[in-house]
Amino acid sequence: MQIEPANEHNAEQPTFYTFSKEEHLCSKRLIALLFSKGSSFNLYPLRFIYYTPQDLTSGATQVLVSVSKRYFKRAVDRNRLKRQIREAYRLNKHLLYQNPEQAPQLLGILYIGKEKKSFQIIQKKLISGLERCLSK
Repeated sequence: MQIEPANEHNAEQPTFYTFSKEEHLCSKRLIALLFSKGSSFNLYPLRFIYYTPQDLTSGATQVLVSVSKRYFKRAVDRNRLKRQIREAYRLNKHLLYQNPEQAPQLLGILYIGKEKKSFQIIQKKLISGLERCLSK
């Protein structure tokens, strides 16, 4: 009986089911650009803001996830919603890579609902939102 190292399983995993640091939108300059020049639409309880700047080199879509402190005072609730949104994005971001030339470079996903929704509802709305980002 041969024991396999744990790292080999990670090497076989497809890269489109990861959410690496390079995909996180952290730059204040790019965040300001996204909110000032980006286009947006709502799919309750999510709001999508997307933008593709001309001077940005092509690469992976950078994503910002936000939950309002106004409606969710407890950090536990905000963090849980953010984890659910990130997980739904991680599982469905392959939709963006089917048409990489139409995919936005910067994407903001904001939770605008006033009550906590289930993961299934968040995932369903996120899939619809990603498809809508590609069609515009």
